[in-house]
Amino acid sequence: MLQKEAVFKIEDYEDKNFEKLFYCFKYEGNIRKLILNYKFNEKSYLYKTFVNFLLKNEKWVEIFKNCDTIIPIPISKKRKKERGYNQSLLIAKELNKKLQLSLNNNCLYKVKDTIEQSKLNKEERKKNIQGVYKLENQEKLKNKKILLIDDIYTTGNTIEEASKTLKEADINGIIVLTIAKD
Repeated sequence: MLQKEAVFKIEDYEDKNFEKLFYCFKYEGNIRKLILNYKFNEKSYLYKTFVNFLLKNEKWVEIFKNCDTIIPIPISKKRKKERGYNQSLLIAKELNKKLQLSLNNNCLYKVKDTIEQSKLNKEERKKNIQGVYKLENQEKLKNKKILLIDDIYTTGNTIEEASKTLKEADINGIIVLTIAKD
């Protein structure tokens, strides 16, 4: 069922704090339902299905292997307590098993609780996410190429804010991988 919906897209961004966006699906139909179940209906086990699709494209795998570290988009402590898991971290951990990079989950932190981006319009999303990330242990990222993981790319505000924060560490670039793009 999902194989028919896979699009495997790569988009280049020269005007952002990251270089490329990789995504497997358009955020619609069955994929939208699966991702919403994954995030909000305690279906954390779906991360394995998503990672299997993310790694189906051998060309992508070779590109990802050129990265030095995988960083998941962090969620706030409050959101993690409510949900029980960080959906991007589950994907990052499983990807790392296959790619054998380093997984870095102790440099980028979400330090402010925000309203769920899905409940806001484009302008509200941009304001909502500004200044919410903090960088620690910067020396671990210096001169590293980062594979940044999130579940959905909608307006791009979350990825852009996280990438802007990561660039403070004098990194060697960022590529982004998501399950879907809206």
